[in-house]
Amino acid sequence: MNTKSYFFQSFAIVALAFVAFIGFKQILPNKLFSDSKLDSKSVLIDSLLLESVANDSLSLDADSAGTNEAKLGKQKIVFEDNEGIEFPAETFDDYKGYQYLISFYEKLYQLEKNPQNKVRIAYYGDSMTDGDLIVQDVRASYQERFGGNGVGFVSIISESSASRGSVKTLYSKNWKIQSYLNVKKPISPFGVNGHVFFANEKNNATWVQYEAGLNKYSTSLDNPTLFYGRSSKKGNVNFIIGKDTLRKNLSPNNLVNSLKVTSGSIKSFKANFIQADSIPIYGFNFDNGVGVHVDNFSQRGNSGLPISMFDANVMQAFHNSLKYDLIILHYGTNVLNYGTKNYSWYQKGMTKTVNKIKESFPGVSILIISTADKSTKYDLEMKTDSAVVPLMNAQKKYALDTESGFVSLYTLMGGDGSMVKWVEEVPAKANKDYTHFNQRGAKAIGKLLYGQLNKGYEEYKVLREKRSADVSKRRTSKKTNADSVSVKNDSV
Repeated sequence: MNTKSYFFQSFAIVALAFVAFIGFKQILPNKLFSDSKLDSKSVLIDSLLLESVANDSLSLDADSAGTNEAKLGKQKIVFEDNEGIEFPAETFDDYKGYQYLISFYEKLYQLEKNPQNKVRIAYYGDSMTDGDLIVQDVRASYQERFGGNGVGFVSIISESSASRGSVKTLYSKNWKIQSYLNVKKPISPFGVNGHVFFANEKNNATWVQYEAGLNKYSTSLDNPTLFYGRSSKKGNVNFIIGKDTLRKNLSPNNLVNSLKVTSGSIKSFKANFIQADSIPIYGFNFDNGVGVHVDNFSQRGNSGLPISMFDANVMQAFHNSLKYDLIILHYGTNVLNYGTKNYSWYQKGMTKTVNKIKESFPGVSILIISTADKSTKYDLEMKTDSAVVPLMNAQKKYALDTESGFVSLYTLMGGDGSMVKWVEEVPAKANKDYTHFNQRGAKAIGKLLYGQLNKGYEEYKVLREKRSADVSKRRTSKKTNADSVSVKNDSV
């Protein structure tokens, strides 16, 4: 018998059993499971990832499935003209897809011409971006060049609330939380951050408090604005700013509603939600209204697949208010090491995710960031995990198939064996798990990501200005020919 088929069958059974355990836990007596001491790190499960692996691992043969990567790597990719702009052809090996970021680059170009414009980026990621790591450095680089203040959209609660330096968050313990990571049918639709929160008690205030961090361009809370969903019942919220208390009504009439706390910039405030237990609460946005703003929607344990459960109508409502210009999907950490090097099941699932993004945010550019290098011990030596390159190639395939830009983080950080170097160099730039970057490494990665995106932007400006020069030349030529015809007619 084929031992590999036994392995996949066994893995599928274990995965399905785990999913069943999580499900049965909800209906078993509470005394069997004490939730009070559980760390959120240990209970976050990407249920769609587990189901995808369980369903597909039985039918996939890692050794026989897939395309010849060497042949695919030399495949030439020629881009179609987009309003007179066409980036040079690429191969699969060096694919970056700047062509598919043209709408984003045009918004940056207009912002550079007019500093009163605004550009917004949604950065979805996993534990790599937990605590605003990497994202805060991408944000700072853009705001350094194009202007803008504020950390963007911040959830009511996240796993990294206590450790995030770009904004400090405190909150009461009576919030009810639902996450797209492990809930398929939420009470109300998930917000743009993949969560929905409820002030869980009618009689006791449920509260959240924010304080600006110390990061450059984020030292104040600019134009704090609450986002909340639809409900049949109204509620109230008290905003405490210093010694002042502002009492405001929540009118949950639309799919997505917003309420400005105050205009201008403040250092901190507290929000007490009163008799608002039926109203879905999403979070607060902080930005000064001009320049570049980057929202960090990180979630530990996420594969990216849960985004496919977004309600497109709700996302469009968020988009109408926040107006995104680029959606970044940065995943891979939680997808490695599932007993196969064939990631066609993930490629298929993430294609569905990207298509949901396109439906939810029409016309917005999309950027896929691949898995970073990860090291595993082989014969007592730490080396690049054998699943890294197959996963990275699968991510590149769905980026190409969905006409998205692409960053190979694996290549960008140095390729084969690079994680070992990042861990062992002095001072270290990655943790001893040989998977995650420390703050020093995250800053370096943020700069590398911005560097590749900015390189594409600089190339875009050259192509755009060449197009403008060609258009101007054609107009001049037409005018000259018209004048020549006019002179001849007059002469006659």
